[in-house]
Amino acid sequence: MLDMLSEKEKKMIMEDLVKIQNNGTVEVHVAQNAPVATELLKLDAIDFSYSEFEDDIYGFNKSIPKLKIAMLVVGTRGDIQPFIAFAKRLQEFGHHVRLATHVNFQNFVRSAGVDFYPLGGDPRIMAGYMVRNKGFLLSRPAEISIQRKQLKEIINSLLPACTEPDLETGVPFRAQALIANPPAYGHAHVAEALGVPLHIFFTMPWTPTSEFPHPLARVPQSAAYRLSYLVVDLIVWWGIRGYINDFRKRKLKLPSIAYFSTYHGSISHLPTGYLWSPHLVPKPNDWGPLVDVVGFCFLNLGARYQPSKEFEQWLLRGSKPLYIGFGSMPIEDTKKITCIILEALRETGQRGIISRGWSDLGSISQFPTDVFFIDDCPHDWLFPRCTAVVHHGGAGTTAAGLRAGCPTTVVPFFGDQFFWGERILARGVGPQPIPISELNVDRLSNAIKFMLEPEVKLRAMELGKQIENEDGVVGAVNAFHRHLPTKLPIPPFPPASEELPHPFQWLLTVIEKWCCLPFTML
Repeated sequence: MLDMLSEKEKKMIMEDLVKIQNNGTVEVHVAQNAPVATELLKLDAIDFSYSEFEDDIYGFNKSIPKLKIAMLVVGTRGDIQPFIAFAKRLQEFGHHVRLATHVNFQNFVRSAGVDFYPLGGDPRIMAGYMVRNKGFLLSRPAEISIQRKQLKEIINSLLPACTEPDLETGVPFRAQALIANPPAYGHAHVAEALGVPLHIFFTMPWTPTSEFPHPLARVPQSAAYRLSYLVVDLIVWWGIRGYINDFRKRKLKLPSIAYFSTYHGSISHLPTGYLWSPHLVPKPNDWGPLVDVVGFCFLNLGARYQPSKEFEQWLLRGSKPLYIGFGSMPIEDTKKITCIILEALRETGQRGIISRGWSDLGSISQFPTDVFFIDDCPHDWLFPRCTAVVHHGGAGTTAAGLRAGCPTTVVPFFGDQFFWGERILARGVGPQPIPISELNVDRLSNAIKFMLEPEVKLRAMELGKQIENEDGVVGAVNAFHRHLPTKLPIPPFPPASEELPHPFQWLLTVIEKWCCLPFTML
């Protein structure tokens, strides 16, 4: 049907369906009987039956082989930390786990007793880029070179992370299975080249569903929720396809994938585990047996933490304080944000702990005695000592605050942070999220007052007990074992077709005109 339309008609339909917003998100509109939506949804079909798949995985009672597992994880500390907990538990089963991530986290990984291998990309540069561009779908012309450099470094480091000896000991390593998060673009291609299974784990939804939109999309109509995942997949694939094909040819010795092949950015055909509590976001009804919602994965660093005497004494000096911090998020005007926080605390009569974070909040000459500035402090130690928390909405910080029974205000910067803020609002354990660009004294003061309402605290404590009773780390390990194929290693996938499918060529051509090269999620 779409082939019969003129280019002008196709463009008009596409413009009615998808608009890339200045805040870095994709806005998806579905007009009645939109042919584009119908054609795109055909991409959602999976080429095997679930019953066939389930016959080819381990049951819990079957023996699990001891494997060399490479974890490929891209992101900030909050993205890395749950995978460290996951890796430690896998090692208890006798697996040899190598966690490959940015060199910034080398000491963090090794201090947990997990082997480390460096991936390319600098999370500080990436986070700064993401904040400046309000997400991963848009970039200023002057920053395209930053995108390209970071993305190439990540992709080109994936194969050595799975095959090279340990950089310190020289002990040989060749992965027999891969675990990755979606921003480690190229994971599926490395698995194909090595002929090993790949299991995706992530802290935000990436599998199409009709129950809520993609976290990077703004979708007015619920009918377009599922479609939003396909659109984001296609935009991502369009941006990375050149680097992926160069990687396949030069490094992996695999044939190129046709530029207009569809769905090569998708994970829907792969076993996928989501690292959040089903009590916060239940598994959607349209996610099949390939997908698991395993629970939050906590590393539990608080048992070894020893606060300074000054901090201990300050905590004992008065009522439970609020926590306010934005973790790895870079803030352009730290003095302005610090002043907003201090004034909101004064207006509401609350004591406050302010985490300096990567942006070094609190660089002012004087501040009240009922405010304490901290650097690094384990959330699982700190949050139970707080009455409520205000943060950027990273998945890990969100999990720690909710487990501690803390009402939560999310101040999102980009990406899935908006999603978590909306989930907290829906559960009644926090107010409407306040985007960082809209943060002011009145809104923050009102959010604090909302969190201090007794019924809000009660709901937060009930949710905290439910999360505390889960074990997401065990759930993740069980999911990984359950989805292993019966024979290892599995043979490589057949070469991808070089034929150009129609009518999607025009779709991707239009997308290319609208957006620059997308970058990784954090």
